Amino acid sequence: MNLIRFLLFPFSFIYLGITSTRNLLYKLGIFKTSIIPKKSICVGNLSVGGTGKTPHVSYLADFLSQTVETAILSRGYGRKTTGFLWVKPNSKASDVGDEPMFYVNRFKEKVHVAVCEKRAIGIQQIQTLFPKNELIILDDAFQHRAVKAGLNILITDFSKPFYDDYLMPVGSLRESRAGKNRADIIIVSKTPNDCTESAKNQIVQSLNFNSELIFFSHISYAAMIPFGKKIDTIKKVILVTGIANPKPLLKHISKYYEVEVIKFGDHHTFSKVDIQRIHQKFDTFAHEETIILTTEKDYMRLKDFSSDWNLQNYPWYFQPITVKIDNEEKFKNLINQYVNTI
Repeated sequence: MNLIRFLLFPFSFIYLGITSTRNLLYKLGIFKTSIIPKKSICVGNLSVGGTGKTPHVSYLADFLSQTVETAILSRGYGRKTTGFLWVKPNSKASDVGDEPMFYVNRFKEKVHVAVCEKRAIGIQQIQTLFPKNELIILDDAFQHRAVKAGLNILITDFSKPFYDDYLMPVGSLRESRAGKNRADIIIVSKTPNDCTESAKNQIVQSLNFNSELIFFSHISYAAMIPFGKKIDTIKKVILVTGIANPKPLLKHISKYYEVEVIKFGDHHTFSKVDIQRIHQKFDTFAHEETIILTTEKDYMRLKDFSSDWNLQNYPWYFQPITVKIDNEEKFKNLINQYVNTI
């Protein structure tokens, strides 16, 4: 692995040159940036996938939509369509992406959800469709410099913070670590519940950022929800994932059940062959205390094919998650201070 990294370093320097030049051109005003009218919050990261942006966007939308009309704008990664689309409860993940469907499934009509790869166009469309909308939350737009959000929240994974990572293709960073300086708040996600204050302090020092604007978040797991055949007693789990980092979920589930893992790539488009393989795996177990568990985002891509692929006849479940933030009152006060400032 070290030899491979060594051989890839020249390509990382090329990537650094490209991304740094692009950021400089935006900083100098040569590339134009549109200021988003009204209030806007960008939730993003410096690395490729897996830091937990989606539950943090959901967290923000949940509490902010109680006081201001809120919209979420996503690129709609992995969708087969292009352009602006307003996401509705009867939309399909293949048309709008799994993350937008995750938000609509959570909030229904309480929060407007839209997708558009060109964020400036998406923002204009939201303002036209919903003129009373006061806040737009941008999902994964930290590197989308064509628009400038009023507040930027940077998410970094506890197990792989950006200061220990490298630029692609050596590592998973989309841009240099200096990109953190565009953030207003940093959240260290997926922090273990037993993490000591000493370990947190070490991370704060390594981030080299205003400590008052650094927060730690934890994953919270709710009860598993069946979308196939429900069973009374669970002893074994076949864990099916198509997300970037399933390790926290695997660690959690393994505390309670015997687990077999079937892992696919991030945003995997499930096929009928995939499902047949999973069902064949399930059928090899003799006892009836086994379920097939997937993530809530993966469920968004599976539910459209439930009847076609015979999912209702197997014990399929999905695992809902939320996040909890340390010093939550302080965090919410910071967010509300921005949102409520005229």
